[in-house]
Amino acid sequence: MAAETGQTDVVTDPIESLREQVARTRHVLFDFDGPICQLFAGYSAADIAEAQVKWLEVQGRDGLLTEQERFSRDPHGVLGTFAARYSGSDLVIGLEAHLTREELRAAKDAYPTPHVDVLIQTWVAVGARLAIVTNNSARTVADYLGRRKLLSCFAPHIYGRVADELHHLKPHPATLYRALRAMGAAPASSLMIGDSDSDFLAARAAGVRFLGYARKPGKRQALLDAGVRPENILDSLEPLLTAVRAQG
Repeated sequence: MAAETGQTDVVTDPIESLREQVARTRHVLFDFDGPICQLFAGYSAADIAEAQVKWLEVQGRDGLLTEQERFSRDPHGVLGTFAARYSGSDLVIGLEAHLTREELRAAKDAYPTPHVDVLIQTWVAVGARLAIVTNNSARTVADYLGRRKLLSCFAPHIYGRVADELHHLKPHPATLYRALRAMGAAPASSLMIGDSDSDFLAARAAGVRFLGYARKPGKRQALLDAGVRPENILDSLEPLLTAVRAQG
């Protein structure tokens, strides 16, 4: 077993591997956009990135963007770039607030990830404690979970983007450390479920085991390239739900 990733050195039967992972898990750290819902299902991330550029234009600050940044499809990338250049500035705080408003708007039409609602409820029912660790706004997460009647499964353990700590966005493990400390959780008994290489890198840095969720080939390849083993990547949460139910 690799200490920093919790991933086995030998490929085992996928179902048995999941059961073993679940049996060792007392605390579950979920990323939000991807494993919990498709946040930008009705309002794409590219649309939000474009809205950020327009907001900067209104502020008369769009000249600070490079040509590549102007056409970026990643709103967190634009925010992270500005945070690195102008840390703590009113511009960065304003841009973060604008992104939060756009995420709240997107959350109204977000599409739940198949099987995740029942997975969350079942995992709580068998005694696990759950947290959200995300680069999205905690307000966005709470709004979405409230709409799905799932907020009580996580509250108060929702750890999201903080305007004056944008250098702590994943892959920095800060949100994971906050969750582990608050829940009194040992990394060895914790499992993170995420859909990006930054999720995996944050989990590895925190010493937390990792399961990747990837419905698209590109997502799967990005996880493989980051070092996630194939048996620890799921294209559906249904087998994980089956493994959790077996713990009941």
